[in-house]
Parts: sequence; structure tokens; C-alpha cells
Amino acid sequence: MTETITSRPVRTAAPGAPAALGGLGLFTVLLAAALPLVDFFIVNVALPTIGTDLSASEAVLELVVAGYGVAYAVLLVLGGRLGDLFGRRRLFLGGMAAFGLTSLACGLAPDAWSLVAARVAQGASAAAMLPQVLATIQATTTGPRRAKAMGLYGATAGLSMVAGQILGGVLVAADIAGTGWRSVFLVNVPVVLAGLFLAARAVPETRSARPEPVDVPGTFLLAASILTLLVPLTEGRAAGWPLWTWLSLAAFPFVAAAFYAVERRADRAGRTPLVPPSLFSIVSLRRGLLLIVPFSIGFSGFMFVIAVALQQGAGLGPVAAGLALAPLAVVFFLFSLAGPRLVARYGTRVVPTGAALQGLGLALMTLAAWRSWPDLGLVELLPGAAVAGAGQALQLPVVLRLVLSEVPAERAGVGSGVMITTQQSSLALGVATLGTLFLSLIPGMGMRDALVTTLLVQLAAVALTGLLSLRLPRTIA
Repeated sequence: MTETITSRPVRTAAPGAPAALGGLGLFTVLLAAALPLVDFFIVNVALPTIGTDLSASEAVLELVVAGYGVAYAVLLVLGGRLGDLFGRRRLFLGGMAAFGLTSLACGLAPDAWSLVAARVAQGASAAAMLPQVLATIQATTTGPRRAKAMGLYGATAGLSMVAGQILGGVLVAADIAGTGWRSVFLVNVPVVLAGLFLAARAVPETRSARPEPVDVPGTFLLAASILTLLVPLTEGRAAGWPLWTWLSLAAFPFVAAAFYAVERRADRAGRTPLVPPSLFSIVSLRRGLLLIVPFSIGFSGFMFVIAVALQQGAGLGPVAAGLALAPLAVVFFLFSLAGPRLVARYGTRVVPTGAALQGLGLALMTLAAWRSWPDLGLVELLPGAAVAGAGQALQLPVVLRLVLSEVPAERAGVGSGVMITTQQSSLALGVATLGTLFLSLIPGMGMRDALVTTLLVQLAAVALTGLLSLRLPRTIA
């Protein structure tokens, strides 16, 4: 037994038996899993209002998005390691409390730079909380219960990304008590308070029986790798591509190579580095992560681009812009419920089928944008969004479950941190690349053609996920 699990007596099943994650505990950790993803996307439709209210430049507004995403991505693996070391429930509670406080700071920010600083802190607190979700599921469930929990986690992750954008539009337009855009952050506070109350009663404590100390060189080099790639890509266009952006991008491959060399040396020496290269010998993890990258880049890039296009190009308000994606969210949820049964019958063959459906849905939305512009909204996007939602639901939950299916329990924190870091870095990279492409094309091509071109680029990313999905193991352990 490589996991040590303790809990309050009310959660202990039998003497000497590990505490299981009950229904209320699973609900609580899934609630926590939703919060960081909702907050990554919730600001997309609020950015125009934030810019007007705080007199923020485009570059600063991009930092509101990027500051959160980069801090989140940089610290996720460290958050997983700290959970292994000090106890996952402890890190979960601390990270959730910090997420609530930093959300409050975002909602009360007096100026744009205060908001950027609060968003960076919010991303860091999310990095302490989220890795504990998957690690706790891995450590406290087995067999069909784990499969069900991982399926629900994947469904929660996908639905949160779409629901965040819809919720953002509704909250901004509702202008609750005159809070305007601030409500997209303040809404987290009561949710966090409820989550803390439930977590203190329903989430068992788990930790690694042989925790490794923090890999300081690996932590710094991983952070440097992510920063040298994401920061210049995110800020470069708005800043006019100054020299530092090109120097940073040029440094990225060297810093990444140094990170790999340090981690491989530690792994061969018998220590546990921040990201053990030996972990990638697990075929299901390695191939699943390769698929997550283009999927997440395309998804986040699409969500950002469509929010800008619908508001600034089609002239929709925040509610209409958010609700235009409601069919995607509804169909995603419904197909996510059917996913576990389909996987049990067809294995991972549902993933390439999902990629084909997503590609078809994206093609329909591209056609709608080309034919109907600027009259683009819920009705015009509905067929494509519904088909794309079905396709995404057959991919994301299955792949997230697959990635961790063979990770040893003692490496649950490290494995979950690696997976979420890959996903989050790719989400941030999607906004930086597809978002930059779209905004750069607008002056020369106009909004419609820039949107169509960007969607066609994303269609290529969907085709790549389909090809990569053919190499997934046929069954999930």
C-alpha cells in the first residue's frame, strides 16, 4: 500500500480500510474543479466592460487573461507535489480559501493593474487547489467508482469552459447591485464558502506514504519554460513585438532542454523530480497528453475569438454573445452522460468519432459565419455548436480519464499536476496563438474573413486530434 489515507471517524468505513470518497465529497471536489476553469473563460465577454470602466489598454486587458493563465500553469505541478508532501485535503482547503480571497480582491480592484495582480494571485491559488482534486479521486476510488468519478471530472471540465463564458455574459448584463463586471469575480465568494464547509466534512485526507522533497531546480526551470513561451506570445502583438518578445521566444527551447536534462538526471539518480521523465513511459499518459495539446489550443482559441467576433463584429451584447454557445454546453453535457457507456462498449474508438463530429460542427459554424455575417447569433450558430458539443463530449472526458488510468497511486499528485499543466498551458497557448492570429488579421481582412480564416486554422487542429486519437490504447485500464 503506497497511499496513507486518514479522515474523520464519520468517513471511515472499516478498521484499517482506506476512507472512500463519498457522493458529497465527489460533488465538492468537482465543484472545486469547475471554479478555475470557469474563471479562465468567464472574463472573455467581460473584457470590453472592464476596459471601459478601468480605462485599460488592450495590452493590460490581455494581462488580465494571461496573468491568471500563466500563474496557474506555472505552479500546477508544484501544487500537486505539495499535496503529496503535506496532505491533499490540507492543500485543497488552503487553495480554495485563497481562491475565494483573491476572487474578492479581483472584484474590488480599484484599477487595471490591481486587477492584473489579483488575477495572478488567483491563478496561483487555483494551482494549489486543483491538482488535489484528481489526486484525491485517484487515491480514494478504485474500479468502476474511479471510472465514474473520472468521467464526471471530464464532463465537469468541458462544461465549465463553456458555462464560464455564458455565465460571464449573464452576470455582466445583470449588473447585480451595480457591480457590473465585478460580479464575475464576486460570485466565487459564496461558492467558495459553501465548498469549504462541505470539504471540511466530506473530503478525506490523503498523502503519499513516501513523499519527495520539492524539486527546486525543476520548479524554476519549468516556470521559466512556460513563461518564456506564453508571455511573449500573449503580449507580443499588443506591445508591437518589441525585442524582448523575440529574445524570450528564442530562449524557450534552451530553457526547456535544460529542464528536461535536470529532470532526467534526477530521475536516473533515484530521486523524484517535479516531472519524472519515466512517467512518460506510460503509453496511455504520453499519447493522451499529446492529444490534449491541440484539443485545448483549439478550444480556448475558439472561445476567445467567438466572444470578440460576436460582441465587436456582430454587435451582440454580453448575454447574447454568451448564450450563442448555449447549444454547445447543453449537448456537451448530455453526451458526457452517455460517454462512460459508450467507452465501455467501444473503448477509445469514440474519441476519433468525437473528433470527426467536432470537425463537422466547426465547419458548419465557419459556413454560418461566412454566409450570415454580420447577422451571427444563437440561431445561425446552433446546428454547428450542437454538433461540435457532441464531438467534444466524446473526446475530453475520455482522454482525461485515460491519461491517469495507469498512473501509480503514489504518483497521483505528480500525474494530475502534469496533466492539468499540459491542459492549462495549452488553453493559454490557444488564446495567445489563435487569438493573436485573429486580431492581427482584422485590420487587413475585416472581421468576417479574419473569423473564417481563424476557424479554418482551428479545423486543422481538430484534424490533428483525430489523427492522434487513432494511436490511443483501445481500452482504458
